[in-house]
Amino acid sequence: MAIRQGRCTNFGNCGAADRKQIFQIADGADFVCSECGRQLTDMGRTSSGGSAVGIALAAVLLLLLACGFAVFRLMSHHPSRQNTATGGSTPVSGNVILRLSGSNTIGSELAPALALAFLKQLGATDARIVAGANDEEKSIQGTLAGDSDPSVIQIQAHGSATAFTALSSGSCDIGMASRKIKPEEIANLTTLGDMTSPGSEFVLGLDGIAVIVNQANPTSSLTKDQLARIFSGEITDWSAVGGQRGLIQVYARDDKSGTFDSFKNMVLETRPLASSAKRFEDSAVLSDAVANDPNGIGFIGLPYVRSARAIAVAERGATPMLPNRFTVATEDYPLSRRLYLYTPTSPQNKYTRKFVQFAVSKAGQDIVAATSFVAQNVVEQRQTVSSEAPAEYKRLTNGAERLSLDFRFRTGRADLDNKAIVDLDRVIGFVSDLHYSGESVLLFGFADSTGGSQMNQTLSENRAKAVEQQFEQRGLHPGTVRGFGANLPVASNETEEGREKNRRVEIWVRK
Repeated sequence: MAIRQGRCTNFGNCGAADRKQIFQIADGADFVCSECGRQLTDMGRTSSGGSAVGIALAAVLLLLLACGFAVFRLMSHHPSRQNTATGGSTPVSGNVILRLSGSNTIGSELAPALALAFLKQLGATDARIVAGANDEEKSIQGTLAGDSDPSVIQIQAHGSATAFTALSSGSCDIGMASRKIKPEEIANLTTLGDMTSPGSEFVLGLDGIAVIVNQANPTSSLTKDQLARIFSGEITDWSAVGGQRGLIQVYARDDKSGTFDSFKNMVLETRPLASSAKRFEDSAVLSDAVANDPNGIGFIGLPYVRSARAIAVAERGATPMLPNRFTVATEDYPLSRRLYLYTPTSPQNKYTRKFVQFAVSKAGQDIVAATSFVAQNVVEQRQTVSSEAPAEYKRLTNGAERLSLDFRFRTGRADLDNKAIVDLDRVIGFVSDLHYSGESVLLFGFADSTGGSQMNQTLSENRAKAVEQQFEQRGLHPGTVRGFGANLPVASNETEEGREKNRRVEIWVRK
């Protein structure tokens, strides 16, 4: 009886392939691997009474071919077998079409949900999320029309810092970051283009870093200075900030986390985190630990408050604010942050740009909202105006509603930042859908407190006019354009980050 000899070449996904097992299949039987079901590589025929020498020679030939295949795989740097974040491998079955690496905040639930919807939009059938070797690794797979094997999107979520190392090594197509890229990371990625340009940096959504305590803790608000002193270990008892006596227990994310990096930059600044702090890689686990500790305090992304309680946060010279969808969307909440996707300016993978475009579209933003982050789809909301607001501001906003975004500008420049460029079209769509006229749109510019009052007044007016010009190019002619100088700061003017937040243009609409 003739026997076909074959090998499975599904290396990394099949034990038989990795063991270099030789299959002997009788003619007429399915010529597939008994472990993974893949078609075998045909290594020739022999008979049931074939010589041992012939079988041995075939085995040697198979071994040489396997070695050559392994070398080819190493040289080709195939993405489906790489895991630069952990040094290990996450087995996948199918054709890897896209790889995302970076932030656990994004990668835990949001990125898999977006990837699943993206595959379905491409027409994939049997689309599903497949768990990886650990909670930070997932594969989303589905079969596209005309393909026999599933198409796979890999997600490695080991912290924002790994987004940029993975982009640098070429082991991911899209970097996920819950903080802005750092200057040294920009310098390391110059071969991929200008990572701060609109072609490489995309705002996926917004998140608020909530400061959380136990439900029984009577503390309702803290200043950023008090938070810095608590999390650095300078303040160790709740009685020092008006609470009940008790030793403060500090909970924090790990060093790779973009949440920790953002908190460090916004709150701790040059202070080190308290050495006694309990560190966590998983956001949900941290939140649950604080919820179970009457003396605990931690910081977490807004979707992970869970059973704990968020407190209001105040900056110097500004009103304490609780994190919610509106205060985070306008970025008025002191600990609000942007969630980013980073790509090469001219990506070689055809799916890279398609995925990003889907993620920032209305459909993608609906998924951002569904996963408890703050989407960038525009909404309107009536807002109580501060009693300290200028009289003209009170008059103009009387009966009007504020839109859930502010326009901000690139650092040190008069140009709108990357988020604002996309937001222009979002506002145009919102106004058109609700049949507002341009006369209904109100633009109010603001400046930081640097310089004299007259200069700040001029700067605030110029910012509002810059937004007006962008709208006019898109066929919308705002009815009211005003500047209000350094009034109504939403952040401290003592830091560069705070001053950037105060340099803004608000959008209001009057029905």
